[in-house]
Amino acid sequence: MENTVVKIENLVKRYKELIALDHFSLEIKECEVFGLLGPNGSGKTTAINCLLSLLTFDKGSIEIFGQRMAPDNYGVKSQIGVIMQNVAVINELTVRENIDYFCGLYIRDKTLRQQYVKEAIEFVGLEDFVKFYPKKLSGGLLRRLNIACGIAHKPRLIILDEPTVAVDPQSRNKILDGITELNKQGATVIYTSHYMEEVEQICTRIAIIDRGKNIAIGTTDELKRMIHNTETITVETADLPDETIEKIRSLEHIYEAIYAENELIVKCSGGRHNLVKLLDVLTADDISFGRVYSERPTLNDVFLEITGRQLRDKE
Repeated sequence: MENTVVKIENLVKRYKELIALDHFSLEIKECEVFGLLGPNGSGKTTAINCLLSLLTFDKGSIEIFGQRMAPDNYGVKSQIGVIMQNVAVINELTVRENIDYFCGLYIRDKTLRQQYVKEAIEFVGLEDFVKFYPKKLSGGLLRRLNIACGIAHKPRLIILDEPTVAVDPQSRNKILDGITELNKQGATVIYTSHYMEEVEQICTRIAIIDRGKNIAIGTTDELKRMIHNTETITVETADLPDETIEKIRSLEHIYEAIYAENELIVKCSGGRHNLVKLLDVLTADDISFGRVYSERPTLNDVFLEITGRQLRDKE
């Protein structure tokens, strides 16, 4: 049976009249890559700061590794690695010195620390940059350094808050591959991102937060089954009479059909063989068509339907 790494129960956090977390609960099992999604202002950052005991809260409880989390629980804190969106390194230290410094906050044995630093450098692919100062690094390399500083002490729980913001595709792939590898090595990961494709790619379970509440949780497939839209069919056609559109709209499991700019977009809810039935109608009415494709809902579709908001909405 998998052990529970993080257990948050009925967490309430208020800022005067604003309720940032409204009886928020969450449970994360050992060796999960757990995605945390929400629009700006949804409570994600507040939840993480409470989890790390960087913020006090008004009500509820937080346990990590079965222990109550508190500001002075250094035994638990030493097993957590944190990589926040804002890069936190020391500009006066080289790449190697930075990683050694942050690792040294947890690992006192010098020989062991040297081994861990070496492994962290190799893990993020910074072998050719160990003598560089942060200001000389590209954005992608700086992100890799930030990750190395957060994971060098080999934490059991790793929290990554948008680690791929504004990095090149090569560095993004390197970071995502690294997260997957850390998980394979036994780390539990909490991952926040505005890039839905990343979350869908690496996360085993996902929670969607909005207005301080956990409004949906599950695997990607489980979340997709929660929404109305199960399939979107697009057909390119130069001429589509109104009567044909009405026939399409009357088909079972089709709840929306829109025709504009020589493109028919049909949305389905449940059912099988929706594409075949649609093409049967077009063929029967002697409608010529070009490209046809069917798409299952993406995680972004799930997010939009569940929250009714774009992920990057302003606070």
